[in-house]
Amino acid sequence: MKYIFICCLWALLVISGYAQSGAPKVQLIPAPAQLNLKRGSFIVGSNTVIHYSDATSKKSAVQLHEYLYENYGINLRLLSGKPEKSNQVISFVSAKARVKESYTLRVGAAVIEITGDDAGMFYGLQTLFQLISVKDQKPEVPCLEISDSPRYAYRGIMQDVGYHIYPVSFIKSQIEMLAKYKMNVYHWHLTEDHGWRIEIKKYPKLTSVGAFRAGTQISNYTDSLNGNDHLPYGGFYTQDEIREVVAYAAERHVTVIPEIELPGHSLAALAAYPELACGDNPGPFKVAEHWGIFEDVYCAGKENTFKFLEDVLTEVMALFPSPYIHIGGDECPKERWKVCKFCQKRIKDNHLKNEFELQSYFVKRIEKFVNSRGRKIIGWDEILEGGLAPNATVMSWRNIEEGIKAAKQGHDVVMSPLSHVYFDFIQGKRELEPLAIGWGYNSLPRVYNYDPTPAVLSDKEKEHIIGVEAAIWTEHMDTHRKVEYMLYPRLMALAEIAWTPLEKKDSVSFFEERLPKHLAVLDKTDKIYRVPGPIGLSDTTLIGADFNLELKVPVEGARIYYNFEGQDARETDFVYEKPIRIILNKGERRALKSIVITPSGKRSVNTTTIFKNP
Repeated sequence: MKYIFICCLWALLVISGYAQSGAPKVQLIPAPAQLNLKRGSFIVGSNTVIHYSDATSKKSAVQLHEYLYENYGINLRLLSGKPEKSNQVISFVSAKARVKESYTLRVGAAVIEITGDDAGMFYGLQTLFQLISVKDQKPEVPCLEISDSPRYAYRGIMQDVGYHIYPVSFIKSQIEMLAKYKMNVYHWHLTEDHGWRIEIKKYPKLTSVGAFRAGTQISNYTDSLNGNDHLPYGGFYTQDEIREVVAYAAERHVTVIPEIELPGHSLAALAAYPELACGDNPGPFKVAEHWGIFEDVYCAGKENTFKFLEDVLTEVMALFPSPYIHIGGDECPKERWKVCKFCQKRIKDNHLKNEFELQSYFVKRIEKFVNSRGRKIIGWDEILEGGLAPNATVMSWRNIEEGIKAAKQGHDVVMSPLSHVYFDFIQGKRELEPLAIGWGYNSLPRVYNYDPTPAVLSDKEKEHIIGVEAAIWTEHMDTHRKVEYMLYPRLMALAEIAWTPLEKKDSVSFFEERLPKHLAVLDKTDKIYRVPGPIGLSDTTLIGADFNLELKVPVEGARIYYNFEGQDARETDFVYEKPIRIILNKGERRALKSIVITPSGKRSVNTTTIFKNP
């Protein structure tokens, strides 16, 4: 009996040891809900076939076929019939999912099977792509079982193109990255005081006039208005380009939600059609050149305002099949309405208390029109003011409390608080970062540690938190390269908080193991990203007499350079290869400067760590 016990114990230790040291590491982002790693691997060979169960699963099978051919030069057979027993099989099986977008992935030595609904199989395929490594010049996948589903139904970013506009090719590249990390919403902010970016056939002056401004503020958001480059700027997306983007996104299970701002942030539209403003003979107006909020907004008292917006939204809804239409609703000054005879008459005729209820009237009327076309509205949290439209979804941006308020009222909420997921905010010391909005700081760890579901809500109220979205406002992002710098790698952190169950999040695994692997892949592309500093160092002061620093690179294959000279670190400095021991006498102080340089030559900002023995 003792012998059997010892044998069992030995076997358990062997298995445990294998799990800890012999099994390949799985570096998935976002982390799956359930993962069971096993012995062995599936190696793609000449007898491997790709099997699909029906027309729906064929789409994922074709995508895998194209991926293997483009990346590894392997041209596998595709078939829907029963494979021969001698074949290795990668199989896609359509199945009704208990949770939308969920999937199972089973990898054995001879069979890989991905099961799920249409979106689920696609996300299972994205997981498979991340699992593939190369052994003896052949693609290899570790044996495992994954059962996975998203934490939130809505997982997105908001890309503003009103302040600055970007090529369609860049919009597609963002959508490609969203799909890779299981994000499913691209919220496209298309109209702003500073530019109207969508072609509307019935109102051509929206783009011939409203899409262009005479100059652009070049100083920080909070600076004076003196800085202007006086260079004409503008552009817009044609309806054909929009159809192209929407179709591209749909192939990747990304929904493109358009935003048409109302009733505020409408100066570009008023420049084109001044009669939509308050007063008998309003205007002239010009497209805004300076950042900020402007008092000239759509007149809430004129019927032609609603006729115009209904016409615009009709064309918009024909281009975007999304269930949601975003109507803005934020930062609408009421000063013009207070002195407008048309707006005051509207208030009186409809027994409204004030201009806030007038805005609520405005939003509710637009919602009724949008609902009549089979769609729903979503708006920034100011739409709560004056009374919320009955079927509206709230995007909580000013603070977390507005989202709590909406959920308690029974409305669905997408959390997008500037305190945690505004990607126009700086990521490090302001003097070391590119020009950005004059307040706000959202570092990569701050994004990762955010929980979109407020703990104060009841279980029933928590069901109304349907998702999370990061906003990219672009006052200071005049090129798409700057957008990339602000987006990556914060997008990876956002993906994990949007998809992964809260109890499965692991910050140590994310920052020290998985993210370095993913950034190494990104480093091989032409994308710009913000290279994190060395893991184990930061811009801070450490108090003590004896320090032993064990650093890790934040990008696989990168090098850490450091010095104690007080100057910015450079490639001629020490290369970190082993722990650094720092011993200080009483009253002594030392400053360590460090920088990370990736395999492609990208650099982190210089980090200064102060060691002090008081």
